[in-house]
Amino acid sequence: MSALAAGTVEPVQRAAPRSTPAPVVPLDADSREWLRSLRADGATRDKAIARLHTLLLRAARFEVARRRPTLPHLRGGELDDIATEAADDALMSVLRRLDDFRGASRFTTWVYKFALLEAAVKLRKRAWQGREVPLEPESWSLFSSESLQPGAEVEQSELLLTLKSAIDEVLTPHQRRVLVALALNGVPIDVLADRLNTTRGALYKTLHDARRKLRKHLDEHGLSLDMLEEAN
Repeated sequence: MSALAAGTVEPVQRAAPRSTPAPVVPLDADSREWLRSLRADGATRDKAIARLHTLLLRAARFEVARRRPTLPHLRGGELDDIATEAADDALMSVLRRLDDFRGASRFTTWVYKFALLEAAVKLRKRAWQGREVPLEPESWSLFSSESLQPGAEVEQSELLLTLKSAIDEVLTPHQRRVLVALALNGVPIDVLADRLNTTRGALYKTLHDARRKLRKHLDEHGLSLDMLEEAN
């Protein structure tokens, strides 16, 4: 759980410098053709979408195969279904966001990432399917260190007690659930968003607010979360 100097006013006001527009990156021929085809009508667009889905499916299968050793309980048919679902969802995302493509990379590289992300999210959710999401601390041992000197060990114990108290007393129930699940119990944010019927963005905001509250509370007690980070 980690975190202007005032300038002098010039006597003569100067006009604010004009902002420099972002440079336009020329698209390579292949990327231009992809965009043209996907924005076309009729058979041209249908063929482009089919080609795009094939590309996304290949990317999703690659990611599923890469992560397969961590999911021994899933069978080949299940993994292929996950890859297909990931490719389908990635396709919809790409088509919705064609105007976001700026040419910083090739179009195929850009869309490839959509499939990798969708496959990773679906695999994390499948790994947690049927498992209870722990919303209470399972262990505080990950914060402790056995290699500390006696004085530092006492200081760390004081910090842990204050931190536990702050989590119970300073945070709202929702902030406490999110912080404990994500930061202490290692629940993937996609899984938690699904279980709590919310979004990743909302959870990131909740986690940020919870950490800010805890830092403020510890600062008021002359303590710092850096002690834990330095010890681990």
